[in-house]
Amino acid sequence: MSFFPGGDFYTRHFKASDNDETLIVNMGPQHPSTHGVLRIIVELDGEYIVRSEPVLGYVHRMHEKMAENRSFVQYLPNMGRVDYLHALAWNWAYVGAVEKLAELEVPERAEYIRVITCELNRVSSHLLWWGAYLLDLGAFTPIMYAFDDRERIMDLLQEPTGSRLTYCYHRLGGVSADLSERFLKGLSDLVPYLRSRLPMYRDLVTENVILRKRVEDIGIMDLDVCRRYGCTGPVIRGAGVAYDTRRAEPYSVYDRFDYEIPTYPEGDALARYMVRMDEIEQSLRIIEQAIATIPEGPFLSKSAPKPKWSAPKGESCFAVEGARGKIVIYVASDGGRTPYRIKLRSPSYSNLSCFAEVARGTLLSDAVSILGSLDLVIPEIDR
Repeated sequence: MSFFPGGDFYTRHFKASDNDETLIVNMGPQHPSTHGVLRIIVELDGEYIVRSEPVLGYVHRMHEKMAENRSFVQYLPNMGRVDYLHALAWNWAYVGAVEKLAELEVPERAEYIRVITCELNRVSSHLLWWGAYLLDLGAFTPIMYAFDDRERIMDLLQEPTGSRLTYCYHRLGGVSADLSERFLKGLSDLVPYLRSRLPMYRDLVTENVILRKRVEDIGIMDLDVCRRYGCTGPVIRGAGVAYDTRRAEPYSVYDRFDYEIPTYPEGDALARYMVRMDEIEQSLRIIEQAIATIPEGPFLSKSAPKPKWSAPKGESCFAVEGARGKIVIYVASDGGRTPYRIKLRSPSYSNLSCFAEVARGTLLSDAVSILGSLDLVIPEIDR
């Protein structure tokens, strides 16, 4: 018997029901529609799901344990490897927690830079989700458009951050580099371009009857399900609740911008799809306002910690709104150079938890649609 996660141990404990007509199959862990190494054991009656169970742990890297033997500054690169599609949100959650613990002041310009880059990264994440989701459902063309537009965002973000994916841009007390005039000019040109692409996305995909048949009334998650499993982000907003950490637990300078929280009451895969498409426009709105009002000044506090800095004794918690939902990081310090304890709250983990209940009674082909509508990032789940 294998003791490696996903070995025979799991299959032996997932016994078939008394019905001889059912069949147990493995979906993943190496499967395009699982978006990483996620394994789902599924019991089928014909093509209908009787039971399902996600099996995690294939890419577990012990991020929380690693924090205990790295200094507060050395731990920064880890945050780019949790949710690699919205790495800047995790950057922000970590530095926010430590800044709150140490009562570090962040320059106003740095707050604006964080908003601009984080929202741009959110658009990039949603574009990849859009293309990959449609690829899961059998449409190849949209992902080419999505990656073409996403490439422009990555080219821009590469200038201040030095990276294209696993960003380590935030610093305790600010950011690592200022935004150049060339970046701001490129971003001012990019925003109207991306906005002009949204009608094409709608005509090509959103209004397409083939997509509608695959997502309408599929994977319905009502408010009760979302609350029981702690779902956040587009999942709960797709159930009609306008819960967004940027408004519910205001942080940084988000309260200075005018934007809406998209919601859809249906709770199905289409509702979650529509929330993310609308959020692209809202992120562009925030970016436009931030560019127009960004103040002059330093991008890093003069009191920013050095590599051998020791944090004060105590604990703190900081939450941000990531592309997949509410990210929370808890930090405890005993007064040393390394964190005593760090806890990472992953939105993908909570959002996946409801899958077994929601998928029961659906077609196997619909399970792919449900999984894709959750926008899972498996390394964020495993951490």
